[in-house]
Amino acid sequence: MKKVVGFIVAVFVILVLLFLTGTVYTVREDQQVVLTQFGKPVGDPITEAGIHFKIPFIVKVNMIEKRVLAWDGMSSQMPTRDKTYIQVDTFARWQISDPLAYLKGLRDERTALSRLDDILGSETRNAVAKHDLIEVVRSTKDRQPEQTDVQTESDIDFEPIQVGRRAIEQMVFETAKSKLEVLGITLLDLRFKRINYNRDVAPDIYQRMISERQQIAERFRSEGAGEAARTMGKMELEVKKIESEAYRKVQSILGEADAESTRIYAEAYGGSLDRESFYEFVKTLEAYEDILDEKTTVILSTDSELFQLLKGSKPEAEKP
Repeated sequence: MKKVVGFIVAVFVILVLLFLTGTVYTVREDQQVVLTQFGKPVGDPITEAGIHFKIPFIVKVNMIEKRVLAWDGMSSQMPTRDKTYIQVDTFARWQISDPLAYLKGLRDERTALSRLDDILGSETRNAVAKHDLIEVVRSTKDRQPEQTDVQTESDIDFEPIQVGRRAIEQMVFETAKSKLEVLGITLLDLRFKRINYNRDVAPDIYQRMISERQQIAERFRSEGAGEAARTMGKMELEVKKIESEAYRKVQSILGEADAESTRIYAEAYGGSLDRESFYEFVKTLEAYEDILDEKTTVILSTDSELFQLLKGSKPEAEKP
């Protein structure tokens, strides 16, 4: 009899534990819950953390994430409007804002990621196909080249863009966001993580980029050579100006020195000659030293200035 009573008590305890286990459930801060009965949602979603109760065995607890989730799309090849094929790698951040619509439309996170692949990938391809390559690659609409000392008004002019990469990302974001809201998902952000050229056309594109950079470098070199030539011209002009000024000063000093020497000679001769006459006399004697020697024969007219000094001179033997 005791064994039967013990068995009944044990069965009763097990049933009570199963009842309590099936009745009580816990919701964490990073979770939200939708209750379903025979596969159909029952009541409103539970978004507050804590201990909650339900009908055991009949009602099922469906735990749904409340945190911000990541979507990292596969790198896909797609054409631009100017028929250039590129590889676009996209990522996004999303959150389940309506757990009831999410459960009805997607059921689980794996299905949600699959739908994100379809919607975000499709919208990205549509947006890229509507714009040229430069619009997809360039981020800023009004980009200006960096100014340097060697650049002039004819420097590099970047090809103007009308939209830009950031605006294209925003287009994809806005279009995909409205489609995902129906599924209970709020799209928080979307970005192009990486854009690469297709492997078949990459060598040609890189070669064209190299050629453009070489042209820019050649322009800088030519401008540098021109600037160097202008600098050298200014330097030579300045050197000639300094030399001319120095020569003028030298001649002025020499003239002043000659005048001073003439004055001293005149004073030494007791003032018998005025300065100008004495200066002419000295210069004439210097001219004699330059043009006359033992082998020189000079024929002078009687009215020559050189003859006037020779006319009055006498050899030493004739002097008394």
